[in-house]
Amino acid sequence: MSDVEEIVEVPAEESGASFEDALKVVLRTALVHDGLARGLREASKALSRREAQLCVLCDSVTEQSIIKLVEALCDEPEEKIPLIKVSDAKKLGEWAGLCALDREGNARKVVGASCVVVTNWGADTEERNQILEFFASQ
Repeated sequence: MSDVEEIVEVPAEESGASFEDALKVVLRTALVHDGLARGLREASKALSRREAQLCVLCDSVTEQSIIKLVEALCDEPEEKIPLIKVSDAKKLGEWAGLCALDREGNARKVVGASCVVVTNWGADTEERNQILEFFASQ
């Protein structure tokens, strides 16, 4: 990877549905294979131990120190961890499985997530390759 910190912002209105859908599939696959650290505490532990493959951070966090901490942990000189920023904490929480599903499969009682870290991709999917190609092209 390059020396420049890789941050991708994914606003809900402007993002292509394909990248957002790919991120959703990657997070679900990692969750199924027990490779997802959800929340600031778990995410910061995974980032400091350098176990992280990908970090997803919510922009709408009220504490600026949280954003600075996660960005600093992702931008370590030894190994840079790809960082994606999303705008909605509830949407990130739903993607990370922090919700209850009703009978139709719709998310209910969604808990917002400030940070989610992928420690194990789980499977080699097309969506994973799409995200990795995106970071390789930058």
